This record gives sequence, C-alpha cells and structure tokens, in this order.
Amino acid sequence: MWNDSYEALSNYEKGEFRRLCNYLLSHTYMVRDVYKQDKQWTEPSNDYRMVNRLFECMREYFMISGWRLEKDDNYGVISLINEFDHNRVRFDRFTTLFLYTCRLIYEEGREQGDNRYIVRTDTAAIVEKMRTLGLLDKGKSTKKERLDAQRTLAHFNIIQKTETTAWNPDGNGVLVFPSILSIISNQGINDMMYELEELRADDSQAETSEVVAETDDSEDTE
Repeated sequence: MWNDSYEALSNYEKGEFRRLCNYLLSHTYMVRDVYKQDKQWTEPSNDYRMVNRLFECMREYFMISGWRLEKDDNYGVISLINEFDHNRVRFDRFTTLFLYTCRLIYEEGREQGDNRYIVRTDTAAIVEKMRTLGLLDKGKSTKKERLDAQRTLAHFNIIQKTETTAWNPDGNGVLVFPSILSIISNQGINDMMYELEELRADDSQAETSEVVAETDDSEDTE
C-alpha cells in the first residue's frame, strides 16, 4: 500500500511528496528537460527527477482518489489524468487554436532541431501559421488573446518562453515541449485538419451565396 511506502520516506522526501502532488494537481504535466533562460540551455528538471524517484508511491496515492499518474520515459513527460473526466480546464477558442497550431509546428519541427523532443519557435511564427490556416477572425488577433494563450499553455508545461522577462504579447521565443503530444494525439491533429477543411468549404460556400445575393439585389434594383 502507498501509505507503507510513504512512511518509509525521509522527512524531506515526505515534504517533496506533498509539494509535488499539489504541483501535478495544478499543472497536469511535468517535463524532464526544462530551459534555463539565464543560462540559455536545456537541462534536466530536479522536480521531474524527484517524481520519478517517488513515482510508484505517488501513483498508488493518486489511484485511490481516481487519478492516473503516467510517465513516458521516452519523451520525458509525466501526466496526471482524472479517470472520471472531472477537474477539466476549458480553454477559450483562441487558446485552443493556438494550442493546435503549436502541435502542428511541433510535428513539423521536432526532427529539425538539436533536441528532437523540444521544438523552438516564436509567437510571430505561431500567429502567422494560424493566419495561414484561416484560424484567425478576420486574420487578426489581439494582444490579450496572445498573452492569455501563452500564459495558459506555459502554466501546464506545454510551452516555455526563452526570455527571462515576462511574457510579451508582441512576441517571445517559444519552446514547445513533448507534453503537447499527450494533450493532442496524432488522431487529434488529423481530426482538426478535417474540421478546418470543412470550415473552409463552408466559408467558401457562404461567400458564394453572398455574391449571388448581391448580384440578385443589383438586378432587382435595375
């Protein structure tokens, strides 16, 4: 039982157990490699190392209350999932589309970088891809939308900024972590692209209908 394993821990480990359980409940994902902005390089996370050490005990603890703790040793991602589909965070529309675009960029870029599990991009590139895909309302986005989306995804360890300064709505260097593979599967990407094609078809049909309507109106006027 988990409590037997817990009682065998040192006082320091018990403190880390409590702290990291609360961290996972808040952030959902934890990644093995994080970027140190002051050093400008990626290095292993001490928190990830500790969770990995306490993993079995934490896994049994969460299991009792309906949570599933998972670990992907290949990509270096720890995930906490509610088995009853509760405690879900609902992203707004822009954040959701920003997330999907980051997933596309991750898929396209992870084989090209020095670290094939972390993809480097920036805010401008993400927003431009959103525009190219037709995801932006009238081809534009607001500073608040960009800022909120970046902060939200960073909170859940999906992305991280490369600067030591605060998130900037006008642009940041952005690292996309492999945790994005857990939140959006390959099938999710395929479903999204299918939905985008349907949206484009609907928009094209609507524009055609408007042109016909305008032509009919002009003919009636004459």
